[in-house]
Amino acid sequence: MTPSLFVRMILMLLAYNALVLYIGWNGFVWLKAAFSPPPLFAYWLFVFFCAYAYVLARFIKLTVLKVIGAYWFVVLQYSLLLLPVTNIVIFTFSYTSYDLDQLIKWTGLFVISTFLVILVYGTFNAYSPVVRTYQISVPKRAIKYNKLRIAVASDMHFGNLSGTSHLRRLNDKINMIKPDLVLLPGDIIDDDPRPFISKNMSKLMKEMHAPLGIYGVLGNHEYYGRAIPLFIDEMSKNDMTILLDEVVLIDDSFYLVGRKDKTDQNRSSIEDLVKNIDHSLPIILMDHQPFELEQAMINNIDISLSGHTHRGQMAPNHLITRKIYELDWGYIKKQQLHAFVSSGFGFWGPPIRIGSRSEIIQIDITFNTRED
Repeated sequence: MTPSLFVRMILMLLAYNALVLYIGWNGFVWLKAAFSPPPLFAYWLFVFFCAYAYVLARFIKLTVLKVIGAYWFVVLQYSLLLLPVTNIVIFTFSYTSYDLDQLIKWTGLFVISTFLVILVYGTFNAYSPVVRTYQISVPKRAIKYNKLRIAVASDMHFGNLSGTSHLRRLNDKINMIKPDLVLLPGDIIDDDPRPFISKNMSKLMKEMHAPLGIYGVLGNHEYYGRAIPLFIDEMSKNDMTILLDEVVLIDDSFYLVGRKDKTDQNRSSIEDLVKNIDHSLPIILMDHQPFELEQAMINNIDISLSGHTHRGQMAPNHLITRKIYELDWGYIKKQQLHAFVSSGFGFWGPPIRIGSRSEIIQIDITFNTRED
């Protein structure tokens, strides 16, 4: 670790702890005004336990730690949006004759009520996926196909909070679509594949029906789990193929290109992957992070499929993802390239979506020899 990196980590840790102290102090002031002061040591032990539960879950494999840590992210984000406003209100009214304890009590209840609305609405958005449908035309001949229907699901993060019930929703939605091909562009699991394997989730995924098969690629979270061979073997045993910088010719009709994730600094370029294939056939690319749409266009990719962004997952984070990516969600056309970025079927951290929705993409492709 370089000295500069060490300094940045220390500064980030100090900033994070300052935010935890700010949130905890607001909670303590509210409890003191509305009820009575909680035991000081026990209170702060609880606050910091919640703040570091997700980190602890990396070392102590307890689901409850991961759940607590996941929901802490909701508390952290929306506290930073709500608490400064309430602090300003209370500070302003402190110069009036209004009973300060009553003001603190009722503004605190407003914040808690807002959190409850966020939790209920966000949970509904996370666990109630929609199907978004697109019709596109690719001016190439696909030999055996005039039309093709693809179902795309990214960022399922299967494991603990995104579990078997959510997987059954995926199966049901995809089977209703009746796709020819199912594509999974990364973050299929949430880091560690062991919960995914212990719940027999790959076997359950076989209930998705697609005559041309089920293919996926790695996302950054598969790399974080550091058990990629175990994950790939589990998928392979259940007839699902994970492409690692590979190109497959599907039914002698079109190419499917699957890239390793950007996390892998040694992954192949799009140019290298497609330089020896027949570009007169349609080319579909799965690339988990949508950073290289321009390269996909330049190298004659017809359809690119990505995820990763979650569309920010919890508003207003979408304002950040919109700045980072040329396309952070939805669809654009760049010359011949049809580019799709999904907000994802699952979620990272808490099962909460505000300003985004769990989704499956249905793409109906018409192949022809000229642009419509």
